[in-house]
Amino acid sequence: MAYNILIVDDSKTIRSMLEKVINLSGVSLGEIKTAGNGKEALDSLKDNWIDLVLTDINMPVMGGMELIRAMAGDSMLKSIPVVVISSDGSTQRIKEVEEFGVSHYLRKPFTPEEVGQVIRTILEEPDGQANAGK
Repeated sequence: MAYNILIVDDSKTIRSMLEKVINLSGVSLGEIKTAGNGKEALDSLKDNWIDLVLTDINMPVMGGMELIRAMAGDSMLKSIPVVVISSDGSTQRIKEVEEFGVSHYLRKPFTPEEVGQVIRTILEEPDGQANAGK
């Protein structure tokens, strides 16, 4: 099964780097979509089948927490796994996102290996069976 992933970050450089890391992760990929803020992400989620969202927290227009809250409140989007990738690694912030069922929290700076491992863990069970949407 090929997975579609949405990368949400206001930094074009971070989006590009994450796209490269995901392509090298070994996960069977369909499409990688990108968005510069939460509003663009919600638009993309309405128009595309997405299996995993990687999002920053601090972004203009609509931040990551607003995106996470909107997804959690939408019956069609709440089952999509979300990974937060942010420089804000405070205990309070991590606790806040966990309350909304975020699958994982990666703190910037991160290594490509960390990102790849998190994606593989979320999307694939050890026996190779798909885990997305469960």
